[in-house]
Amino acid sequence: MRISSIQTFNSGVSGIQNNYNDVTRTQEQVSSGKRLLTPADDPVASTRLLQLAQERGRLDEYLANLDAAEGSLQTEESILTGVENIIFRLQEIAIQAGDGAQDSSDKQALAVEVEERLDEMLDLLNSRNSRGEYIFGGNQGKQPPFSFDSVNNTYVYSGDEGQREVQIAGSSFLPINDNGKQLFVDIPNETRVLTAAGVPNSGNAVINNGDLLDSAQFDAYFDTLVGQPQQASLSFTPNAGVASGYDVSLIDANNPAPGVAIPAGDVVINGDGNLEVTVAAMGQKFAVAGTPAAGDQFDINRQERVGLLDSVAGLAQTLRTTQATPTGGWETIFRVGTNISNINNGHTTLLETRSEIGSRLNVIESTRSNHEDVKLINQSLQSDLEDLDYAEALSRLSFQSIILEAAQQSFVKISGLSLFNRL
Repeated sequence: MRISSIQTFNSGVSGIQNNYNDVTRTQEQVSSGKRLLTPADDPVASTRLLQLAQERGRLDEYLANLDAAEGSLQTEESILTGVENIIFRLQEIAIQAGDGAQDSSDKQALAVEVEERLDEMLDLLNSRNSRGEYIFGGNQGKQPPFSFDSVNNTYVYSGDEGQREVQIAGSSFLPINDNGKQLFVDIPNETRVLTAAGVPNSGNAVINNGDLLDSAQFDAYFDTLVGQPQQASLSFTPNAGVASGYDVSLIDANNPAPGVAIPAGDVVINGDGNLEVTVAAMGQKFAVAGTPAAGDQFDINRQERVGLLDSVAGLAQTLRTTQATPTGGWETIFRVGTNISNINNGHTTLLETRSEIGSRLNVIESTRSNHEDVKLINQSLQSDLEDLDYAEALSRLSFQSIILEAAQQSFVKISGLSLFNRL
């Protein structure tokens, strides 16, 4: 077989290039620390690495969501702690207001503090999170959820009943806020009614907000007023012929004036010297202090829920307007008692929410731990698939360098062979 000079040269150059490519590739592996430089190096491992990278990206996103959720919930918990501290102070003020030694100026001073606390509470309820969203607005995070309606003299909620959530795992979503309606508006009213003196009343009597005796009777009574205002009235007429000194009748849409007479046995003088009227029809008992004039009425309005801000405002209004008279003293006791009971109900709702927030923070902690464990396993698998074994690579590089050097020297020797050297 004849071998031409060009074949010899081409074969030698090809061998040197192949050996040089091997050395260069190993040097790149050593420089980068990666075994796989292109998908062609190991298609199966490259596909698996892509899957692991996608999973790691999802884990990083979940961990970022967990951090955001934790920050939002911690902010909310801090705000609720501030609201709770205000409630504690309001409870102290309510106790002070019930002290018979308090005169009008003392109550005015207490009213000023309650109003300041009310403003402070309103600011807390309109707090924002780190992203500038109003925390208690439900899904409506761009506008303040609470404001004062000067026309109706009440506080209104402008948010919705939604709850913002973030994804923290493949199929898990975690609430990161609580809507203000559930927290601060839908507070159960202790007696389920609010009372008010009729207009005009000529006597000096005041009435409390009742004492619920029978919920079933209460519901049955007001259910008969479907399509009508959920309101009734107690009308008083002096009568020296009865032990209590008054005839009392119940007036509502189904029984207009003169209404339905309350049995004389259900209208008594209690141990405090006040009239006590048991209204069996609605399962309520009311206390009336002072002296009702003939025809005086007291309205009874069904109200199942009372907003926390409205209860605080009611407390301030009571302290500011009640007179320094025996009847005014009873009005303070009646109204302060109702307002502080409803504020306490709001405190109960607040505590339940704080407990839920604590549970969510526990979920965040455990989920973060799980994600970080999976992330470490992911990184370990990626390392096994793509990281370089330096000892093997350096040994291989040394061997390939020797082969390259031998090929170069051999080429020099072979390329020098010629028949002309024998002449």
